[in-house]
Amino acid sequence: MGFLKRFFKNVFRDGHTHSGVSSFENLSESQLEAHLKVSRYGEFRLTEAIRPSFDLQVVPVAGYRHDVYRDKDTGCDIPVIMASASREEVLDLFFELLDPLGDEVDVVLETSHDRNARGHADLYREHIDLPVLKSTLYDFEDVLLDDGCTGVAVLNPHIPLEVQFDEHKLIIVYGQALEDFEAILKQNGLPSQEDLRFITEAEHVHSSSEELHRRFEQLKFRLGLDD
Repeated sequence: MGFLKRFFKNVFRDGHTHSGVSSFENLSESQLEAHLKVSRYGEFRLTEAIRPSFDLQVVPVAGYRHDVYRDKDTGCDIPVIMASASREEVLDLFFELLDPLGDEVDVVLETSHDRNARGHADLYREHIDLPVLKSTLYDFEDVLLDDGCTGVAVLNPHIPLEVQFDEHKLIIVYGQALEDFEAILKQNGLPSQEDLRFITEAEHVHSSSEELHRRFEQLKFRLGLDD
């Protein structure tokens, strides 16, 4: 199978484009292959799950910013912190951000492996001990980091607070009291940058594979998750 065919089999494009024209159009096989092999931008390393547009509409960097999510059901504004960290730091940072949620949490495994479906599917499990969840997720570090079709969200609905490690390998924290989470980000050296743009805010590509999909199914089984 040629590289371009593998690209369209294992990688899919998402996000906004300039004037509706993809930066990946009219590339040669060598140009595309070279772009997808680039994982380091300065001191920032991407996981294998995601790549920016060919014309680098957004160059990935480490940092965080504040935002607001409008709940469509209640009309309430929920404070949000969005963060991006380099590959060697991002998973440990995500696990550290789970600690303020408490000893027992709910977990949502997000999947977009079925590309015929719109958006992603959520697989929900209630009441799991946080140390057990962390141990299980560590066993599937390859899926969490490198599968562009897998995301995970951990929440305590009684507080309520939620920490998400999404398909783009961004960390997103939702809740009314986010001071503890921001303190963790600062302790880990992430700078606050309110004009920070994330890779999701421009054209980008996700990557997955049959092996990562198989590993995702194993993770799903280990967590006891049903559709």
